[in-house]
Amino acid sequence: MDPYLEDPAFWSDFHHRFIDDLSDTIAARLPESYFTKIDEHVIIVDPEVADPQLIKPDVAVEHDARVAGRGGRALAELDLQPEIVTNVVQLDPTTYGYIEIRRMPERDLVTVVELLSPVNKNGGRGQYIEKRQLLLRQKINLVEIDLLRGGRRISFSKALADDDYFGFVSRSEPQAICEVYHWSVRRQLPRLPVPLRLEDGDVAIDLQEIFGGTFNRGRYDRQIDYHKEPPAPPFSPDDTEWIAQRLRGVGK
Repeated sequence: MDPYLEDPAFWSDFHHRFIDDLSDTIAARLPESYFTKIDEHVIIVDPEVADPQLIKPDVAVEHDARVAGRGGRALAELDLQPEIVTNVVQLDPTTYGYIEIRRMPERDLVTVVELLSPVNKNGGRGQYIEKRQLLLRQKINLVEIDLLRGGRRISFSKALADDDYFGFVSRSEPQAICEVYHWSVRRQLPRLPVPLRLEDGDVAIDLQEIFGGTFNRGRYDRQIDYHKEPPAPPFSPDDTEWIAQRLRGVGK
């Protein structure tokens, strides 16, 4: 994983590309009775919770000059004088893609695959958790790939390992059980299982292979300034030195 992709300048584009590549890869490995479908979540971001860097400028500032100018006689009759402020209105919700795996002929939803975004882990976290619980209650398999070090992670019955990246696989059977895969920035992305119906087993996806294709097609190595520090949160001193060693000579 390249931690520089967490920069908001790159993440949205990477997310779209990776979801497309991931969907194609899964589809190629599915039994004949299955297919993949890309859909979108719509999230209304709470600006008081979200990292301002992660919110696109889709807001409008409304100010009625007539209200501000009425301060004379009308307001003089009131016991309290109001403080005049401007309204900030969220115009456009945030959308992000995810993958559905469905089974024919009824097109039943069997599995959902998510690549978590900053909105899932910040201002839109509550809405995402609600949708997550709904899927689990409906006995739908859920695969969540978290390639973001920033933001709040999903909560479980025990604390997660102190690692950089995670994969969460929640199976419809048995319920309430989640397989947690975790790894550091120093190692390649792993292979993860994608569960189908119990009688159809799993398909395996090689995240490193998919990531490499997405990264090369997006030409991120030409866009990213590797002379800058990686996006927050900061790495440990040892990992910072390891990253610096890997980057020596890059961009020269």
